[in-house]
Amino acid sequence: MPTARLSGRVAGKKDPSRKARAKLLYRLFEAGWDIYNGNGDQVITLGNIQQKIIESDAFVFTPGAALEDMFQAASIFVGHQTNDKDLLGKPAVIQNSDNSWDVFSALIDHLHKAGTVKQEARTFFDVVAGPKEVIRVLERGYEEKPHTPHSEPDIFEVQHGEVVHKPGISRPSFSVCVFCSASISKEDYLREGFDLGRALAEEGWGCISGAGKTGTMGQVVAGCASRGGWSAGSNVPHIIAMEGLPDGLAEFWPRADIYTRMEVMIARSHAFVIMPGGLGTVQEVLALVLLKAQKHELMEGKPIVIVNREIGGGMQGRFWDPLISMLEHHGALGECIVVASAGDAIPAIRKVIK
Repeated sequence: MPTARLSGRVAGKKDPSRKARAKLLYRLFEAGWDIYNGNGDQVITLGNIQQKIIESDAFVFTPGAALEDMFQAASIFVGHQTNDKDLLGKPAVIQNSDNSWDVFSALIDHLHKAGTVKQEARTFFDVVAGPKEVIRVLERGYEEKPHTPHSEPDIFEVQHGEVVHKPGISRPSFSVCVFCSASISKEDYLREGFDLGRALAEEGWGCISGAGKTGTMGQVVAGCASRGGWSAGSNVPHIIAMEGLPDGLAEFWPRADIYTRMEVMIARSHAFVIMPGGLGTVQEVLALVLLKAQKHELMEGKPIVIVNREIGGGMQGRFWDPLISMLEHHGALGECIVVASAGDAIPAIRKVIK
C-alpha cells in the first residue's frame, strides 16, 4: 500500500490539533494509505530528510503548522524546483483548516512577486480545508510506480570528498556563509553580492556559498575572488552538471542531496548572512533558526544576519518583511539579527564575535 508522510507533532491530550489529526488519520487508513509519523514523534534531520522523501509516496501537511513543518514544506517545494527525481509522482497537500499555513503561502506569493520564485504556492501544493479533500487530492495525484533501488548520480568520483581548486589559498580561521539567490539578475542586487564578497575577503574572512555560478550567489564568489579571498561551497551533482561551478572557488564539497549540502556548509561556517533569495534561502534560514532553538552544536555561537533591504523595482516594503513576520509570529526572530543593507552585515557580525 502507498505511504503518506504527515507533518506535525501532537503535544499531549489537550493539543487543539489532536482531533483534526485523528479525523485525518481515520480517512487515510480508510482510503488504503499507510502512514508515517502518525503520532508526530519522528525526528527529521538534515542527515535523514532525503531518505524520508524516498520512503514516502505522498506528503500531508497538517493543521497547527510550526516552523519545523514549514521547513519540511519548503524542502518539498525546493526539491521540485531542483528536479529531485525522488519527488516525481508524489502529491503534496496542505490541510489548512486553521489558517496556520497562511503565512507560509503569503511568503511564497511575496517572493513570486519579487521575482525570486517562479512558481506560486499552488504549483507544488494543493491547499484544502478538511480530510475528505486531502484524500481526493492524494487519489488524483498519486502515481503508482514500481519501487527501484535509489542510486546517486555518478558525476563526481568521490561524492562526499573535497575538490580543491586553489590549493595555494589556505582556509581562514573564520568563515561567513552567505545564503542568497542564484536567479536574481537585478544590477543593484548583484552589486551588493559582489561588494559583500569583496568585503569578506578584505576582512580576512572566508566566504562560503551554495557554489552557484549565477545571480547573487555567483557575484558573492566573484567579489571574494577579486580580492584574493578564500571561498568555498557545496552543491549536488545534477545541479553542477547543469550549471557548472563559479570561478574563484578555493574548495568545493560535493554532496549527494541538498540537505547534506546544507549541513556541511553550516558545519564549516562561523556566521551567516541572509541576502535576498527564493524559497531555497527560506529553507536555509528555517534550518538555521531551528538548529539554534534546539541549541544544536552546529549553531553554537554563530550569528544569523538577515539583510532586509528595500525591494525596489516598483514594489513597496522590504524584501524579507514576510519572513521576519513569520519568524516573529513563531517566537524565533530573537535568533536573528536584522539589518537594513548588506553593508551593515559585517559590523553586525563583529559585534557578536568580539
